[in-house]
Amino acid sequence: MPDFYKYFKENMDALDLPAPENLYGSVATAQASISGMLVYIDKYGTRVTVLEMIGAGTNLERLATVGAVQGAYYIGAAIGSLAVATGRTLAGGTSLSDVLFEASRWNLKRDWLLPLLHRNPGIYDRSVPGRKYHKLYENFK
Repeated sequence: MPDFYKYFKENMDALDLPAPENLYGSVATAQASISGMLVYIDKYGTRVTVLEMIGAGTNLERLATVGAVQGAYYIGAAIGSLAVATGRTLAGGTSLSDVLFEASRWNLKRDWLLPLLHRNPGIYDRSVPGRKYHKLYENFK
């Protein structure tokens, strides 16, 4: 997944959080880093800070800039970025989760949206054959 880190960092940057490549450069290292931090959340609770996790012995020195941030928030952002980056990498840049995230972000999410997108991936995926011939109105019969 050559663009994984690019997408991961882009998502974390949008949240104004650091994403060191040595921790998140690949799916495997990202998953391992997140799992390692989750151990401290499990042990000390959701209010533990990133700085406290660093002091407890995790290898997160490059995250000292967000030291006062609650670990649960940071890990939640990292898990979200993992999902976005994986989806975007596997789907060639856009995934269903990306679409649903944007819909939620802009308060556009509706009950009918998910089933519609499942039935019609050409709405958001450029690689779907015959995409330009798609007839959206057929979904509302």
